[in-house]
Parts: sequence; structure tokens; C-alpha cells
Amino acid sequence: MAAPAIQRLNQRAEVIGRAGALHMNINAAKGLSDVLRQNLGPKGSLHMLVGGAGDIKLTKDGNVLLREMQIQNPTAVMIARTATAQDDVCGDGTTTTVCFIGELMKQAERLISEGVHPRVIVDGFEAAKRESLMFLETFKQGLTGADRETLVCVVRTALRTKLAEEMADRLTESVVDALLMIRQEGEPLDLNMVEVMHMRHKLDSDTRLVRGLVLDHGARHPDMKKRVEKAHILSCNISLEYEKTEVNSGFFYTSAEQRERLVEAERKVTDDRVRAVIDLKRRVCKDGEGFVVINQKGIDPLSLDMLAKEGILALRRAKKRNAERLALCCGGYMVNAVEELSEECLGYAGEVYEHVLGEEKYTFVEEVKNPRSCTILIKGPNDYTIAQIKDAIRDGLRAAKNAIDDGAVVPGAAAFEVACALHLLGEGKNRTEGKAKLGVEAFAHALLGIPKILADNSGHDAQEAVISLQEEHKSGNPAGLDLESGTPCDPSTIGVYDNYTVKKQILNSAPVMACQLLLVDEVIRAGINMRRK
Repeated sequence: MAAPAIQRLNQRAEVIGRAGALHMNINAAKGLSDVLRQNLGPKGSLHMLVGGAGDIKLTKDGNVLLREMQIQNPTAVMIARTATAQDDVCGDGTTTTVCFIGELMKQAERLISEGVHPRVIVDGFEAAKRESLMFLETFKQGLTGADRETLVCVVRTALRTKLAEEMADRLTESVVDALLMIRQEGEPLDLNMVEVMHMRHKLDSDTRLVRGLVLDHGARHPDMKKRVEKAHILSCNISLEYEKTEVNSGFFYTSAEQRERLVEAERKVTDDRVRAVIDLKRRVCKDGEGFVVINQKGIDPLSLDMLAKEGILALRRAKKRNAERLALCCGGYMVNAVEELSEECLGYAGEVYEHVLGEEKYTFVEEVKNPRSCTILIKGPNDYTIAQIKDAIRDGLRAAKNAIDDGAVVPGAAAFEVACALHLLGEGKNRTEGKAKLGVEAFAHALLGIPKILADNSGHDAQEAVISLQEEHKSGNPAGLDLESGTPCDPSTIGVYDNYTVKKQILNSAPVMACQLLLVDEVIRAGINMRRK
């Protein structure tokens, strides 16, 4: 016996046998699924997370819940890691993954209670997974290029599962416009070029897309302009302040005149750089035009004063990522030395202005030509509203990116789950031999658990909804669940689409985790408990 052998090696080892291990794993999967199932779908409920310090977070995002909750059961921790990995890869599908694993374990528990061996169930699950992935390839719909209408549907579907319907619909246009703005034919999409900035100000309905850049700092000189129109923009990485030498050295003087000359010589290096910037401004600026300097390094007070007297708006210590976005947004390129200064390195913006909010300053760069970078500015009255919107926007951007990268979408509203379940109960089951058919059948019933949860969360009868969906599919009309009425509907008509890559990842990861948990025949706790020691 394995248990006595382990206990001979470690007398403090704790062993749970096959029946206990299966019971523990199944209960953990069902328990975690029960926690998250109320979140699933647009009609899902919110959870309030209260941290140890009393901080509050309202969310229905499964990824946020699993990362923030303190889960102690080891099986539940494994399932949570699988689900959060789903979000890392695809940006969505966390709650569905947990619910699907819970449904698979629930169906397996029924078969085990009837005397079916876990290995037989696992063989059936693996056969059903292969059949489901093949069926997904035939069920998906192609996406031609950046089809705006379909992208709007995909993003709206993703956002409605995270936010209230009205707010989700308002943000959808901003998210799609932002993605299409940064998209370049033949180049990979870089979502980092969409800055997600937040201001604790006004209402969440004031969240908007800025076709330009928003910097989270302002000018550091009281005499500088607060608004510049028709602005030439210089993005640079040049030190405009006095710096110590890299080599330790000493300078000695014998009179006050010598000291003054040393100070002037030190200052002259910085002043020459500032004058080079001023000379460039005088060359390029005509009447009514302005000049803006955005520098990654420091600008000392004397240099700021020289620039202010010339009517130049200067920002110092800008973030490197903002310098990259600025070049994509306004044109031009970043310079690292005054010798590189030329008219070609300058960008252009129709308007640059400073917005003061309490003690915080923000600089807006707007009215740019052909921007390849932009900012989604989130506004809200409190921190948890802002955090909720920020999580939703990131998921919406990932959903749109996935749709473009995949070149395909999947009709949503649980249409795929119902169609795949019927396929497994028909052709899929017929292609499977022996007792593994029981596992295929259980897999199909687990898939039907998703539309049941959607119906429950919407206040409709789950069994009635699933039966009506199955009848509609059998008549040759692939249909999803209309959450308003609880009746079958055409997902393409109402514009509900899911990501192909999300569905594929769920079908790959959830059955694998369920199979591994079913094949655990012993749980051995033999590590050293440092607290006891």
C-alpha cells in the first residue's frame, strides 16, 4: 500500500485515498463554479470584494475575482490558475472556464456514482474534446479584414458581460475606433499604443476617446502658456539642466572673478542647448503658431524661464512610452542631441492645452493628423467605478484584437454550446467506441450547462430554454438564447459574437484540467509545516 510506505518515510504525512480525493476535487470544482456562475453573461450579478484594509471592489469580471479572492483549497487554486491563464492568453473566458470545469466534474460525479471508472470517463472527455475542436472549425464565421460592424458586435458582447448595458454600448464605439486607429495593414497590433488614462472626475458617462495623447503632468513654470494652437511639437531626450560630471574632479579658483567664469562656463553648455531649441522655434513658427517641447530628461528653472520668455510650452520628465506614442500620434521623431534638431523631427497638433484637476495637471494633445496612437480617458466619481471600467476596456480591446488576428468569430448567446452538444450526442457519440461514449455524453451535457446558467441569471426557466434551443437547432436553425425573452434567436441578427480563440482555448484547457482531477487517486500532504516546526 502506498499510504503506509509514505508514512514510513514521514510519520507526519497525511494521505487521502481515491474516494476521498475524488470527492475533494469534485466538491472544490463545484464550489468554485457556484461562486462564479452568477457572474456569467450580460445579466450576471456583481460581487463585492472587501480587502483586508477595507478597500472595496465591485466587479463581475471572473479574472479579477479569482486574482483577488483568497482561495485555500489546493484543487480550487489549480482551477483558478487555469482560468486566469485563460485570461492571460485570450483576455476573456475566465468565468466560462470555471463553470465548464464545474459542469464536467458534476457530470463525472454522476457516472462515478453509477460505478463507471474515472479512466473511462477521461477517455470519453478526450474524444469529445477532439470532436468539439473539429466542430468549432466548421461553426466559426469568417471575418473579412477590419469589418467595423462585426468588430462592434464582438466588443459590445464582451463589454456587456462586464458593465451595465448602457455604459457598455457607449464605450463600444470608443474601443473599436481606438483599435482601428492604431491598426496598420501588414503590422501586428500593439495595444500598448492605446493609452488608458483615468481622471477621478465627473461621471462614468463622460468617459471618451481622445484622438491624441493625454499626459499626466503639466508645465512647471507659472509664466508658460496654458493653451497652444497650431503647435509644432519637439519630442526629445536631451538634458536641459546642469549635471554633475561622470568623473569625479575638482576645480579650484583663487578669486571671485575666476569663480564667476567657472559658473558661466558650466551654465553655457545648458544655455547653448536651450538656444538651439529656441532657434528652431524661430525658424519654423509663423504668426499664430506655437511650439511645444516634451522632454524625457530634466529642464532646470533657468532653462524653463528662457523657454517661457520665448512663448514655448515645455514639459519635462515625460515617460518613455509617451514619447513613443507621441511620435505615432503627431508625427516626427525623437531626437537625442541638439545637433539632430531639424524641421523634419517636429510633430504637429492643432491644439495643446493644460487641464488642472485639484493638485493634478494633465496635458492634452489633440487635433492631430492621421494618428496611430490614441487615449481612452476614463472618468468616474470613485475608484471602484474607474477600476471596473478600466478592466472592461482592456477586455474589449483584447476581444477586438483577437477577432482581427483570428480572422473569424463564433456566433454567441450559447449557440455554439448547444450546437456542439447536439453534434456530440449524434455523430460524435457514434464515432466513439465502447464505454467512452458515456464520457462523450457527459461532455455534451456539461456544454449544455452554459446556456442553463445564462437562462438562470436572466430569470428564465433553464430546462425550458435549453429544450427550445435544441428543438430550434434540430430544425436546422443554429440559435442562441435571447436573454430578454428567454426564447431562441439568431445571434447574427442581434449582433452577439464570441471570440474564436477564446472558445478554442476553453475547449483545450477545461477538459484537460477536469481529466487531471479525475485521475488523482491519492492526495499526500508530506511537506514540512514551518508553523508547527
